[in-house]
Amino acid sequence: MLRLVPICKGGRFTGFLQSVGAVLREFSAPANALQDCRKDHGTETQHGKEIDDVHMLFRHCTKLQSAKCLHARLIVSQAIQNVCISAKLVNLYCYLGNLVLARHAFDNIQNRDVYAWNAMISGYVRLGSSSEAIRCFSLFMMTSGLQPDYRTFPSVLKACRSLLDGMKIHCSALKFGFVWDVFVAASLIHLYCRYGPVTNARRLFDEMPVRDMGSWNAMISGYCQSGNAKEALTLSKELKVMDAVTIVSLLAACTEAGDFIRGVLIHLYSIKHGLDSELFVSNKLIDMYAESGNLKSCQKVFDRMIVRDLISWNSIIKAYELNEQPLKAVRLFEEMRLNRVQPDCLTLISLASTLAQLGDVRAGRSVQGFTLRKGWLLEDITVGNTVVDMYGKLGLVDSARAVFDWLPNKDVISWNTIISGYAQNGFATEAIEMYNEMEEGGGEITPNQGTWVSVLPACSQSGALRQGMKIHGRLLKNGLSSDVFIGTSLADMYGKCGRLEDALSLFYQIPRVSSVPWNTLIACHGLHGHGEKAMMLFSKMLDEGVKPDHITFVTLLSACSHSGLVDKGQWCFEMMQRDYGIAPSLKHYGCMVDLFGRAGQLETAFSFIKSMPIQPDASIWGALLGACRVHGNVDLGKIASEHLFEVEPEHVGYHVLLSNMYASAGKWEGVDEIRGKGLRKTPGWSSMEVNNKVEVFYTGNQSHPMYEEIYKELTLLHAKMKMIGYVPDQRFVLQDVEDDEKEHILMSHSERLAIAFALITTPPKTRIQIFKNLRVCSDCHSVTKFISRITEREIIVRDSNRFHHFKDGVCSCGDYW
Repeated sequence: MLRLVPICKGGRFTGFLQSVGAVLREFSAPANALQDCRKDHGTETQHGKEIDDVHMLFRHCTKLQSAKCLHARLIVSQAIQNVCISAKLVNLYCYLGNLVLARHAFDNIQNRDVYAWNAMISGYVRLGSSSEAIRCFSLFMMTSGLQPDYRTFPSVLKACRSLLDGMKIHCSALKFGFVWDVFVAASLIHLYCRYGPVTNARRLFDEMPVRDMGSWNAMISGYCQSGNAKEALTLSKELKVMDAVTIVSLLAACTEAGDFIRGVLIHLYSIKHGLDSELFVSNKLIDMYAESGNLKSCQKVFDRMIVRDLISWNSIIKAYELNEQPLKAVRLFEEMRLNRVQPDCLTLISLASTLAQLGDVRAGRSVQGFTLRKGWLLEDITVGNTVVDMYGKLGLVDSARAVFDWLPNKDVISWNTIISGYAQNGFATEAIEMYNEMEEGGGEITPNQGTWVSVLPACSQSGALRQGMKIHGRLLKNGLSSDVFIGTSLADMYGKCGRLEDALSLFYQIPRVSSVPWNTLIACHGLHGHGEKAMMLFSKMLDEGVKPDHITFVTLLSACSHSGLVDKGQWCFEMMQRDYGIAPSLKHYGCMVDLFGRAGQLETAFSFIKSMPIQPDASIWGALLGACRVHGNVDLGKIASEHLFEVEPEHVGYHVLLSNMYASAGKWEGVDEIRGKGLRKTPGWSSMEVNNKVEVFYTGNQSHPMYEEIYKELTLLHAKMKMIGYVPDQRFVLQDVEDDEKEHILMSHSERLAIAFALITTPPKTRIQIFKNLRVCSDCHSVTKFISRITEREIIVRDSNRFHHFKDGVCSCGDYW
């Protein structure tokens, strides 16, 4: 092209190329601006043909250096004096991303017309300089003496960053009579949907005398962007014709509203009118079917695409990741690379989540390395948050914390991710500490719904009731406690901290139209051993027309298991399949095995496992092994452990469980064999909150400042207990030592240390609440009953399985746990 530029010198354009008036469509100014220019300067003249040839040169300028050369030749040939060509040059510089040269060219136009001003304003908008666009429009209105046209307002309305600015421009459009121009009206609708009540946009839309497709699209997309998907779908019923933009907006509305039947009908319309071949329509169809869980249709749309871009690959990978089919997602990623499509940060976000589902640590670290090399980890906060989330789901909380600390900028999602990562991996104390650190950050980060639903489960785990109550107070102050997700998290926190009455009170204050709050209350009643009340809640849930889901039945079966309601548990399991068509998952089967095992029906549990239509996982065999350990069935326990170690050979907890079963049965050779593998068991600990401080006691630990007072109190208690019939159950001493030593080991169990500490440091007859990370042993259970009777204290112990309410020598579990 540069070899042709010298032809411009002297104005010799004639004969270079045929007229190319349509060239202007490549740039932001409309083609009819050229026609206006011709009217001003005389059409059908030799000079007009020369202008056409200049515009052909503009079309071939794709680099800044070429544009500068053309600019120079236009100055030499004096063609720059033509306002239309000068405005075109402004457009070209904006198109190439150089606002400085665009403004320089604009400032040197002597007699600027509306077309030139429009070119400069639209250039500012296109390159994201909204404030400069508004300033340029104000300068135009105050100094030019010209009137804006229908092309001016759409650009300047797009530049508005507040409702007030938009209303000022709206007034100008009214003043000059352009408010009912379809382009201006559509831009006003977009503005009011972004910054004002959507009702203002709808009023404007209803008052429009003429509506084109752009107006309809503006109103429908405005509804979608403001979260009014149902209104968008209702409005679309008045449409007789749709284009590709309408279909994309309506598919997004169907996804948000969960109206997937309507989505299928829109898909059929797009096929009938040949719009399904549009690339962005196909991409949105994949997203819609992914949200509905219809992976077959996702794959069908993807396979029929003639052209696929990066968004297409990202959409199909995300579809499988979203529906928990990580292997297929990884295979698609590999296929994408074979097709030489380079991933972007969105691809890596889906891939990281996929690898977390697979538990592939090595590949997860590779993803982190890739994002580091690309610079995305530190530049894009979304990528950084995703890597933190991935490590949290992989159980690598130290790596998650390291990446979190590396992030140069942290938003509320960053904090929520690390808090939930700690909480989901059992590090409740660390999760609460991170929340407190965020709060102490001087108000830089404002907690949101995600923060509360991340930290409240941590309070539930650790029994940090006061911390939970403090959060509750803040939520009440902000008026957020009635939110269904936050309210449910609060109810769960109170229920798991032993305050079931408060949990019920909150439950009745929040909307109960979904199964989520019902599931929480049923689970809380199950933890407290109130199986019958859990069943009553389920009946009430059905009476209120709330449909149970698979989680509902997991909580019900668990509640029946903790209360020994074998027949009702079997009824629930059958009803789930018969009445609601819910296929049992491994969690449901695990609850049934636990139900039979706790009731001592070990052979029934074993037969049930053998009849399962799906392959049992570690949780199934672990439940049977745990039941064998409780009921002393070593032979069946050995069979369960063999199957268990085939599925998950490296799980330390299951090896410890087998060792404990051997120890209880006195088979010390089996204990020695397992201990010879060098496995380390999780240490038992108990915690309690005294004077706003959480005290933690480990089994056998003698480092507590009040160690001597605690053991003195325990010695006195043991003497009193023996006087009223206590006999130590030495089966729960898992070392082959003398009887005196066994009794001392039993005395140093963590919950006894915590109870003795509470008796010393709290007023008489006040309630004691203990949280234990492991299942309470039978001897400690018996001892706690005796202590509650001797001291006239109510003692609440929450172990890894359930709550035990001890009062007057009786436990709420009825010795069934």
